[in-house]
This record gives sequence, structure tokens and C-alpha cells, in this order.
Amino acid sequence: MKTNRRGSSIIHVAIVAIMVAFPAWLTAQTAAVKSSDASSGSAMQWSVQVDRVNPGDLEIADSFQVAIYENLLKELNKTKQFKQVFRDGDRNASDVPNLLVLQTTVEKYTPGNETRRAVTTVSGATKLTVRSQIVTREGKIVLDRRVNGDVRMFGSNLRATHNLARNIAKAIKQSRWDVS
Repeated sequence: MKTNRRGSSIIHVAIVAIMVAFPAWLTAQTAAVKSSDASSGSAMQWSVQVDRVNPGDLEIADSFQVAIYENLLKELNKTKQFKQVFRDGDRNASDVPNLLVLQTTVEKYTPGNETRRAVTTVSGATKLTVRSQIVTREGKIVLDRRVNGDVRMFGSNLRATHNLARNIAKAIKQSRWDVS
């Protein structure tokens, strides 16, 4: 079992190292969303830039911040709510006329224990609570939500970041917001 934890730690360190070593490569990638879903309403005319996750005052591993960020990009693309989804620092975003910015700040974090979760299924849950805001370039808050993500029974601790990103994307998709 120690080998799995050690291997998992090495993977987390490798992800962070890649993010630090190749930030220009990652920020240059822009995920365009096809605008075939006309039923998604007025949000389809907007693009969104996902800012890096702000850990707030909490001690959160870099791997968790990166995992939240990467999962957010994937989940927002899946919703087909936005014309384009940009990474933080993408130079192409500055030329987009209808750009919104998604800011995510971690408010609560309870690190879990995979072994305890697997044995007891009652304790050891990993829990995250974030404040997600969509703002205009001028700083007007268009959407403000507190969203939770956790992994309670089976799965790795990073599974909580996937669940959190899915819940944020779902909250954005289900919300009515007015940019005007």
C-alpha cells in the first residue's frame, strides 16, 4: 500500500513540475467549444477565462489546485455554455469582445484519508468548499455561488476536485445570470 501512496505522490509532484516548467505551453492552449447547441441561450455568445484557483488562507497542495483548475476547464467545455473557454494568461483572450472571468477561491478544505474511507466508508472524506464568481472585465459580479465537492466513499482524494469542478459547471449551467 505504501508503494501506491508514494507513486501517487510522485505523480502529483510531476504534474506540478510540468505546470511550473511549461506555463507558456499550457496557457497557449485554448479549448474552443463548438456552437452547435443553440438551446443554451444567451450565454453562448460569451467566452470565459478560467483564472487560477486561489487557495485563500488555506494550506492546499499544489496538486489539488492544479487538479481543480484542469477539471474546471474540462467540465466547462462539456457544458457547451460558452463560445470559448480560455486558460488564465492566454493572450488570445484579450482580443475576445464578450469575455467573462471565472474566479475560484477555496474557503474550506478537509483533507481525507483514502485508506480510512475504504475500510470504514464513514470517515476519511475529502471535502472542498469554494466560492465561484463569474465577473466581467470591468469587475461586475455576474454570478456568485458557493459550491462543494467531496469524495466520501471510494476513490482517490483528487476525485474530490473532479466532483467540485463538475458541481461548479452544473451551477453555472443551471443559473440565470445577466451581464447587461
